[in-house]
Amino acid sequence: MEKIEHKIKVENIVASVTLNKRLELEKVAEALKNIEYEPEQFPGLVYRLSEPKTAALIFSSGKIVCTGAKVIDDVNKSIAQIIENLRIGGLNVDVINIQVQNIVSSSELEAELDLNTVAVGLGLENVEYEPEQFPGLVYRLKEPKVVILIFSTGKLVCTGAKHPKDAEIAVAKLAEKLKELKLIK
Repeated sequence: MEKIEHKIKVENIVASVTLNKRLELEKVAEALKNIEYEPEQFPGLVYRLSEPKTAALIFSSGKIVCTGAKVIDDVNKSIAQIIENLRIGGLNVDVINIQVQNIVSSSELEAELDLNTVAVGLGLENVEYEPEQFPGLVYRLKEPKVVILIFSTGKLVCTGAKHPKDAEIAVAKLAEKLKELKLIK
């Protein structure tokens, strides 16, 4: 069987961070620059970093959600920078846990698709396709456990991955299945 390779572009990595203590957000707001804090609008504060270009949602529970990174290394750099800046601001915090929650990536099959035919071919138990509601087909894989949005243009969006390799494996499986069904070359 010929191995099909498709280029995967990571668009966004979302990671959660657990700190060793609760935070007083007013003190965090005083300690950091480039933050947005409107407690009547949102229960956390938004902290934007320019390098790497990411954003963090910081909550009083001591949880942080880091988003916007395109490589895992940038997640780690962002978190290290946030912790360092909190410490410089007088807040003694340590990271207990960092966990990647979601990696969103895109790919291209380079073929036009008839999504009705794709839906039937992939098996209706793994597919949601309601073109009146959403222009793409939602395909849920069991292994790796990800969701691929498939568009008639051949563009794909893969979400739910925990590792970049998950998206590569999922897209390769999808492409192989579509090739078997003779829906792509």
